Amino acid sequence: MPAPTAFAHPTFTRRTALQAGASSLLGLGLGELRQLRAAGDGSTRGHPAKAVIYVFLSGGLAQHESFDPKPDAPDSIRGEFASIPTATPGVRITEHLPLLATRSDRWALVRSLTHRSNDHSAGHHIMLTGRGDIPVGFNPSAPKPTDHPSLAAVAGAVTAPRNNLPPAVVLPDKIVHNSGRVIPGQFAGVMGRPRDPWFLEASAFEPRAYGAYPEYEFDHQQRAYSPARKGFVIPDLSLPAGVDPARFGGRLGMLKGIDRQRHLLDAAAAGVFDRSRQDAVSLLTDARVRKAFDLNHADPKDLDRYGRNAFGWSLLMAARLVEAGVNLVQVNLGNNETWDTHGNAFPHLKTKLLPPTDKALAALLDDLSDRGLLDDTLIVMAGEFGRTPKISTLAQFYKGPGRDHWGAVQSLWLAGGGVKGGRVVGSSDKTGGYPATDPQTPENFAATIYSALGIPKTAAWHDAENRPHHLYYGDPMPVM
Repeated sequence: MPAPTAFAHPTFTRRTALQAGASSLLGLGLGELRQLRAAGDGSTRGHPAKAVIYVFLSGGLAQHESFDPKPDAPDSIRGEFASIPTATPGVRITEHLPLLATRSDRWALVRSLTHRSNDHSAGHHIMLTGRGDIPVGFNPSAPKPTDHPSLAAVAGAVTAPRNNLPPAVVLPDKIVHNSGRVIPGQFAGVMGRPRDPWFLEASAFEPRAYGAYPEYEFDHQQRAYSPARKGFVIPDLSLPAGVDPARFGGRLGMLKGIDRQRHLLDAAAAGVFDRSRQDAVSLLTDARVRKAFDLNHADPKDLDRYGRNAFGWSLLMAARLVEAGVNLVQVNLGNNETWDTHGNAFPHLKTKLLPPTDKALAALLDDLSDRGLLDDTLIVMAGEFGRTPKISTLAQFYKGPGRDHWGAVQSLWLAGGGVKGGRVVGSSDKTGGYPATDPQTPENFAATIYSALGIPKTAAWHDAENRPHHLYYGDPMPVM
């Protein structure tokens, strides 16, 4: 594995040049190829892997307005929403998640996850990496090579690929602030940039849209916003312009010339070369793989069931990718701070955010169950933190009240993958401000995901000096 290096202008070795030559002969650039698999020690390969869909709500879901309502608390804490019973006796959730309420026999809650940061960037890093500590030199405005590796990067590095697909995919976009800063915690960090997860960028909005969903013309801070493009951008996996199948086959033949130079590469690099080339060819020519990425030809009934919006499209694609063989799919439901409900929280949650999330998650549960995939697919949903127990008003910015950042407690939603439906792990206090019982950590959260993927507790990745770096820093949460 390459040693961690600072981000700088690239330099190219002979090995890199040969790989670049191969990708250009295929009609692909290195940006598209992405080096879907990087060299590794192989110590954890071959373990059977279950799939994980990690739904990440950037901005921070309010626990009171979702899965931990406090109906008996004062108005200043309870908020405007009523709670409703679920199919599980004694478990109530917000009135604006009615479809999930009827399916509580399939999902569980953790109401006591806690960490120490109220900062967006630090919270993203914590919940996207599963590490509660902040690395030395952390920069909230940009990823650094000293960051902890993301859960998606780890899954991509230590689980075996299936069907020539990347083991880990993030969609529909990187998490980017309106100022252009890229949120840290999404990448491979100390593992090295070649192990970054594969980002399938199909976003309906530009990075500077600051939390907007164009199909709703919604910006959580009510700024004027005119999206540059609408809808869901389906990845183009067609052959490059001017390359027909016959010519493509000819280009593959030309690669045989490069193969004659393979004796110049060491065995590990040769393995990377093979996997990268196979992945590129598979993505371009395998009908089964192409179908997983192509929602243009999806069944209209599926589109209606999931919802014809960014929420629905993203979760439908996640289901198809899991079915095709991707081990971990991270779905960013909202770019940076979409769920950051400092103000106007109640109308925005009621009309813009909770209904499509409720519909898409319910459809995902039904779809995976119908296809016989739910038992082998863990679905987890979290944000970077929860929201303050007390409602606040920022009259200079918002017409209505909301809640501020709160790392002390948040609610997690989990389903499938052996999760026992109807289970509630931990509790928050009477104001929903701190864990009252069974506090859980980001490390426990990460261990739950790794365990579901079949990654053993002894798993480690090795750096350039062959030093092991272990993955587990906690135990799986008791939801199974």
